[in-house]
Amino acid sequence: MTDGTQPAQASSDPGVETIAGELLDQALAERRALVQLCLYALDRARSSGVVERIEEGLAGIGVTAVRPDGERFDPSRHEAGGTVPTDDASLDGVVAETEVVGFVDRGRTLRAPIVTVYTAR
Repeated sequence: MTDGTQPAQASSDPGVETIAGELLDQALAERRALVQLCLYALDRARSSGVVERIEEGLAGIGVTAVRPDGERFDPSRHEAGGTVPTDDASLDGVVAETEVVGFVDRGRTLRAPIVTVYTAR
């Protein structure tokens, strides 16, 4: 360059890379802790407005609520908390209600929803 400055170059110093990796690991661990704290607060919130706001905040960082009402029960994704009898055979094995909301963080299950499942009489 004609003004005497050098173009910025990526650091090849392994110490800098190590520090950057450690900082990233720390930030991710702190994010996990904050998400868990939000889930704890969400479970204890008495106000629907507070619940909604916490869920919106979590969704903003990629953590989404899972309410599988009306979906087919899948034991690999849902936890059965109870059953409710039905005379409608088409509802057998379908989630009737979400008892405890589940959460997924960018496709990784943090907590499976606990659901009530229809069972045929």
